[in-house]
Amino acid sequence: MFFNRTIQNIKNLNRAREIIQVLLKYGFEDIVINTPLKYLIPDSRKLTWLRKTKSIFEYSRWERIRLATEELGPAYIKFAQVMSNRPDVLPIPLIKELEKLQSQVPPFSSEIAHRIIEQETGKTTDELFEYFLDNPIGSASIGQVHRAKFIDGDEVVVKVQRPNIRKMIETDLSIMHELANRTASYLEKNGITNIKTVVETFEKTMQKELNYNIEARNMSQFKSFYKGKLNFTVPKIYSEYSTDKILISEYISGCKITDTETILSWGHNTESLGEQLINIYLSQIFVYGMFHADPHPGNVLVQKNGKIALIDYGMVGSLMRKDKFAFAGIFVGLAQRDARKIATSLRQLAVEDNVLNKRAFEYAINEIIEDHLHANLKDSSITEIGTKLQQIIYENKMQIPRSVFLILRTLAILEGIGKQIHPSLNIYKLVSPFGSRIIQDQFTTENINEEILYRVIQFDELSRKLPTEFLEALRKVRKGEFEVNVQQKGYEEFLQKLNPVTNRIIIALIMMTLILASSIIMTNNNFAADVMTSEGYPYISIVGYFLAFLLSIWLFWTMWRSK
Repeated sequence: MFFNRTIQNIKNLNRAREIIQVLLKYGFEDIVINTPLKYLIPDSRKLTWLRKTKSIFEYSRWERIRLATEELGPAYIKFAQVMSNRPDVLPIPLIKELEKLQSQVPPFSSEIAHRIIEQETGKTTDELFEYFLDNPIGSASIGQVHRAKFIDGDEVVVKVQRPNIRKMIETDLSIMHELANRTASYLEKNGITNIKTVVETFEKTMQKELNYNIEARNMSQFKSFYKGKLNFTVPKIYSEYSTDKILISEYISGCKITDTETILSWGHNTESLGEQLINIYLSQIFVYGMFHADPHPGNVLVQKNGKIALIDYGMVGSLMRKDKFAFAGIFVGLAQRDARKIATSLRQLAVEDNVLNKRAFEYAINEIIEDHLHANLKDSSITEIGTKLQQIIYENKMQIPRSVFLILRTLAILEGIGKQIHPSLNIYKLVSPFGSRIIQDQFTTENINEEILYRVIQFDELSRKLPTEFLEALRKVRKGEFEVNVQQKGYEEFLQKLNPVTNRIIIALIMMTLILASSIIMTNNNFAADVMTSEGYPYISIVGYFLAFLLSIWLFWTMWRSK
């Protein structure tokens, strides 16, 4: 057991050193040199500073972060993609760079895919399928997808997890935690906040993505929940053959929604399809509160009969009822050009609200209204408005639920798709009625009764707990066990500046004391001759004056050096 743990630690150390070398390679030596990471750099390593025929320092800082992430591998690319949905943590320019990252990686061999399928199902691909295409139709950081056909005739897609990907990601996650602990204070000073919390959130996300059973459950849930409610296709899951490492689902025949040429050849109107797609998503978000959160063109297909199909349910989102009301309030506030309403709705959404100047907060939101909501909403853009709102959230260090950022990202992607197939599309006009409808629903008798019931239950819980808590506090006071802990934060820099000033004051006081004491002693004539100089001055006074002189030189020198 000890030997295995030691070997694992050595492997992690080697991987940590590889990561540090990549950081140094892309010019982030300040992160390494100014943190304890510097102790992991082997002396024998040398750096090469040229990338693509130019110095790495000719790239912007945000570009260098993206380049370093690409080189660090799948786990870090995935982490960066997740972080690109967190504008409450990262600066907007960095998010723009991280959005350029692509998770496409070279596929692994089909022989390995065959072996994993057999290990997971207990059957060979020949026993399961009439045919199995060895060339994958898609390849990503976690797994790849093959097309196949069951012996009974159903055409399917088989998602197979990469071999050893779980162990590699677990190793990288442990290193991410260590890096976050060692660099948190440095990153905080450079505008990247709550990095430890973000790594913990990412770990939970990866645990879900590494378990294909969760995606299978999402698809089954969507298929049953939206049956008869919204007109879109969810692939069928073959749960009897799906495991945490392979996922077999129905093959959906169709084309990407951006393939306008094929759609037109089938006799369908691309503009109506664009509006239909957006209305499906708006209904998922605002009406039902459960939505497909990755609507890039490869995941949105149009079938030959004109029906829209949504595939890949690895990323889904949900919106709590109270958050739904607050989120809708943002769009109603935009329609009414009411900055105060938008500000109130944003603060209702926040898990933690750090807005110090409410008036400045409202003025910043009002600038968005003035910049983007022109007459008749002609030039408004959900993407631009969302980006500006995210910038305000970041600047005010507001903690907003992840689902809200997923929605803003989803709406931005939908707007991009919509404008490709429907150039005159104004997504805001489609969103606004949903916001108004939800605000109206908020004040229905049913919702008001539910809110009253919730408040009554909270009050009942408080009334039950309060006497017990009060008696416990009195017991601690009586026994002398009651403690009050006060923590002051944000004074570190002030204290660092205060320390040298305090030291100088103390030295000045010592100087004054030595001078005064020496002067008093000198005026005293009751000293024996052997402690007096030939001129009649006490030796102790001379020593006192000399020490005061040395301290004054030291004091002036330190003051001059600190300028």
